[in-house]
Amino acid sequence: MSSQRHYSPADRLLMQADAALRTLLPFSGQPSRPSPAVLKNDSELTESETRHVAGLMRINHTGEVCAQALYQGQALTARLPQVRQAMEQAADEEIDHLAWCEQRIRQLGSHTSVLNPLFYGLSFGIGASAGLISDRISLGFVAATEDQVCKHLDEHLGQLPAGDDKSRAILEQMREDEAQHSTAAIEAGGLRFPAPIKFGMSLMSKVMTKATYRI
Repeated sequence: MSSQRHYSPADRLLMQADAALRTLLPFSGQPSRPSPAVLKNDSELTESETRHVAGLMRINHTGEVCAQALYQGQALTARLPQVRQAMEQAADEEIDHLAWCEQRIRQLGSHTSVLNPLFYGLSFGIGASAGLISDRISLGFVAATEDQVCKHLDEHLGQLPAGDDKSRAILEQMREDEAQHSTAAIEAGGLRFPAPIKFGMSLMSKVMTKATYRI
């Protein structure tokens, strides 16, 4: 006998509202893993280095907000139960990244982006639309998005001050996790997006990073 629960559309909408609140309200997401930064020593950063690292971590935090919204939107409209479960599991794993980035931002004496609700809404709409088209498109969008995230993380790792081991440990673990999500989405049947679509996604990503670095 299957133990899988079946939720009504109203139940799923309430679950989406709960997920949105847990994503957007400060310190509401509870990570399942401790932050990799816990095992690293504090380092002395100059004022300009602190501002820069805080900006980078703010970008990454907003990226995780977008990832949460994307997965939740896709889970809402996914046709196959296994795809919906995969999206929900990925969203749970991304909560770790969300919490780690927020913790580091607060340690640096800064704040998360005030634009997060806007980006959450836009990403949720994109995810839901992709799920309505097909599960293969939806999974392909996950893979392409995670590939973009990995590129950003590589760039940020190259910009971190040499002594900032805490931020580096967080971004390195995030990089590993995101690459696994991309691979899993393709292996689950995701469509490999052509270069022009990936280029368009890259341009949209640049808008997000420019907007959230300081705001």
